Amino acid sequence: AVGHSPLMFHRQVMACLAEPSLLEKPGLFPEDVRERAAHYLKGMKDGRAGAYSHSKGHLVYRKDVAKFLADRDGVETDPEDVFLTDGASGAVKMVLQMLVRGPEDGVMLPIPQYPLYSATMTLLGGQSVGYFLDESAGWGISTQELERSISEFRATGGKPRAICVINPGNPTGQVLSREAMTDVLRFAEREKLPVLADEVYQDNIHTDEKSFIPVRKLAIELGINVEVFSFHSVSKGVTGECGLRAGFVHCHNVDKLVLDMMYKLASISLCSNVLGQALIASVVTPPPADGPSYAAFEEERLRTRTEMKEKAKMVTDRLNAIEGVSCQPIEGAMYAFPKVTIKGYVMKKAISLATPADQVYCMEMVDRTGVVTVPGGGFGQKPGTFHFRTTILPDRATLEKVLDRFEQFHKEHPGGWFR
Repeated sequence: AVGHSPLMFHRQVMACLAEPSLLEKPGLFPEDVRERAAHYLKGMKDGRAGAYSHSKGHLVYRKDVAKFLADRDGVETDPEDVFLTDGASGAVKMVLQMLVRGPEDGVMLPIPQYPLYSATMTLLGGQSVGYFLDESAGWGISTQELERSISEFRATGGKPRAICVINPGNPTGQVLSREAMTDVLRFAEREKLPVLADEVYQDNIHTDEKSFIPVRKLAIELGINVEVFSFHSVSKGVTGECGLRAGFVHCHNVDKLVLDMMYKLASISLCSNVLGQALIASVVTPPPADGPSYAAFEEERLRTRTEMKEKAKMVTDRLNAIEGVSCQPIEGAMYAFPKVTIKGYVMKKAISLATPADQVYCMEMVDRTGVVTVPGGGFGQKPGTFHFRTTILPDRATLEKVLDRFEQFHKEHPGGWFR
């Protein structure tokens, strides 16, 4: 939708899986593509991508995901602990469905947060137990806030069932520090809460000051005995294949009975889409370094990462240069979540319509400039503050135009438009 080009290696592998006769055409695709596709076809029942798979996903693909996790986290990983799903969203919904037993059950969710979680909790009849991220500390997490949130929920008779961490953050764009993550894990261990680790942006890091630390890896290093459900997807990173719907959840330190119940849940939908299973396996398994596709693959990946890093800084700097706008550094993911001061005409209109001011602000922005943003209220925000989410994905020239239009709009919004 914003012009991102897919990585050629993975698309070529997908083409061969969808039409195996392409493997028989000499010179059409590089040898490492042909080898990857042939390996995957051999691992599928009768080599048919259009047939049902195991409800957890074909073993050949789960083995690739397990190897990726073993290499990343430094511990052996059983492919039987991996479920391949239609995007990470399908995995999140499955785990939440396992956790929520009734209306008294709640899951601790960051505010702001990607509304998949709060919407699913509403659908399941459970409760969203919000804990506020600290904007003044770069959208960090404090133990004091976690304790406030769980204490207030328990005081109402609620039963906390898990805590969710989104790292890097959506919509906030922060990368959590090792210290913050350690605090979350110790809190979860103390409160006996499973950790839902939403790590779909783990390949989108735009700062040299921090690195992505997997929750599972840190828990093992610290000897913290908690259940961790780790989510990943092909929709983000430098892949950006969000329409092909592929992801996984890995279950760490999870009882076999729970895994059996998850398997039953997965079997209700028979299986996730098989080409998606192949894509997530391929995405976490780069082409071999000595293969003919590697140089072009690395060039594509490096170019995308470099461009996103440059745009993250540019967007942060431009937004912070506008009076009445403040934006925490975009350290990861794909978004800016600036705080805006809304006043004058737009605030009066919001009051007269009994509508949240950020919603009116964003609607006026799209009407006046054509720039589409998402009101902060859609993700949750501290009362009395107003934000919106925008993305850094378009090309630099387009982003410059968007920021020019936004700056003019923000300067004009207090006085209104009466011509």
